[in-house]
Amino acid sequence: MISISRKFALAIAAVTLPFSPLMAQETVPAVSQTVSPRAPRLIVAISVDQFSADLFAQYRQRFTGGIARLTEGAVFPSGYQSHAATETCPGHSTIMTGNRPAHTGVIANSWIDQSVTVGSKVVYCAEDVSKRTAGSKDYVASVGNLLVPTLGEWMKRANPAARNIAVSGKDRGALMMGGHDIDQVYWWKGKGFATLAGRELGPTALAQNAAITATLAKGAPAFPVPAWCARQNRVVQAGKASVGTGHFALKAGDSDAFRASPRLDRATLDLATRLVDEQKLGKGTVPDVLSVSLSATDYVGHSTGTEGAEMCIQLTQLDAALGDFFAGLDKRGIDYAVVLTADHGGFDMPERLQEQALVQSSRVGDDVSAAALSTALGKRYGIEAKGLILSDGPAGDYWLRNDIAPGLRGKIIDDAKAMLMTSPQVEAVLSAAEIAATPMPTASPETWTLTERARASYNPLHSGDFLVMLKRGVVPIAHAGAGYVATHGSPWDYDRRVPMLFWRKGMTGFEQPSPVETVDIAPSLAALIGLNVPEGSFDGRCLDLDGGPGSTCGVPR
Repeated sequence: MISISRKFALAIAAVTLPFSPLMAQETVPAVSQTVSPRAPRLIVAISVDQFSADLFAQYRQRFTGGIARLTEGAVFPSGYQSHAATETCPGHSTIMTGNRPAHTGVIANSWIDQSVTVGSKVVYCAEDVSKRTAGSKDYVASVGNLLVPTLGEWMKRANPAARNIAVSGKDRGALMMGGHDIDQVYWWKGKGFATLAGRELGPTALAQNAAITATLAKGAPAFPVPAWCARQNRVVQAGKASVGTGHFALKAGDSDAFRASPRLDRATLDLATRLVDEQKLGKGTVPDVLSVSLSATDYVGHSTGTEGAEMCIQLTQLDAALGDFFAGLDKRGIDYAVVLTADHGGFDMPERLQEQALVQSSRVGDDVSAAALSTALGKRYGIEAKGLILSDGPAGDYWLRNDIAPGLRGKIIDDAKAMLMTSPQVEAVLSAAEIAATPMPTASPETWTLTERARASYNPLHSGDFLVMLKRGVVPIAHAGAGYVATHGSPWDYDRRVPMLFWRKGMTGFEQPSPVETVDIAPSLAALIGLNVPEGSFDGRCLDLDGGPGSTCGVPR
């Protein structure tokens, strides 16, 4: 059995369990909090799914609402989701834990677990595998795969009166930011917001769902196209999908169209505002935390790409919705501090990129798929080819079937690597042994090698036998279709770089263009509210958010 790093096991025990064998064996390091009268009473942590640093730079001059307000604070335009697996679940797991996926255990949106005896061996990052039932296509959402505490959990450990609330357009967004010990958690599911199994929807969630039901019943008109979007408002063909001119008109009853539109972000923020009132967030003697993951940018990016009229409308509406959300907090007289970042970046679809000077962009070929490898290697070694190599996509982690004899495993992996490296679309193939032997990187994240990026994502509990990295510009969607033309997940900076914006009323703002990491967010917020966690609990460092001579990290200059 592979053991988790002791410091993280102790951290889990300290936050999530009233008693554990670990606690019986030795004293768990204590967490404490000294709340200054100057500390904010509410932390608002916002993740905008797929909001890359590139999109932030492209639209920055156009923002006039909530994002424009945040640019008056501490601006880090080159934040890094520094790991290789730039997907939603691992990205969200870094933001409020202060740890990389290597330590959170959330190495991807899904992975292969060959010990699973019920249903598919593909495990979703936010599912409870023990609750699977034969033949069921549904899963039970859970945060059990997250191996480290979130900031909200540390806050509740220091003072149980602290409230830890999370809302999102996706279950994995809410759960990875909220963590195990969470007071209220909601995410979009089907035609409204849902919560964890065994919990009932609160009155605010029911009210929000009723408002959504009313909108779905009558539909809604298209959004206006901002004047500066005119050149993007043109049709581009990707396979059988025509994108570039969508304006998000809502037909009555079309909940899928509601989800993949600016309306989802507006509904998520409306629910967050209702929860501020219901839970009296920011009104207590100790700070509370509200995590909000906004998913529509990701849904729009996947279904239409990042450079069409759809994304221009989405970001314009997002900026306006955030402006209204912050104005609502102001009206309530809450002393709050905000951080806004993203779980990963994104990349446009190759068909449009090729028209816009990136001719080397392409879709991945079928030759690098697990099925193609299985067929070739099965024939070479005279063994059953079906499922010889397993993966959950045409890049990322690959697994060797677990019935292969130990003496043969290394040979097959070496041959798979050699075959893959003959593809002009493959940049690197790294074995688990190579990745595990690499020290965790400590330099600035833009300088990391591909192996170091992979190391930040590698966890032996969940990672594969080898990792496939496609060349820059190769999109890991072999065949575009309606609703899925573009994606993310690469180790390249268009997927790694995200903005990190901190704001609080009256703060001395500044802009720091040098790279920082999203794992720096949790320790920075912890210092802001006087929270002292055990040494070594974070991979990140505290960022001084005061642009003047003072320091928010508690260390005199």
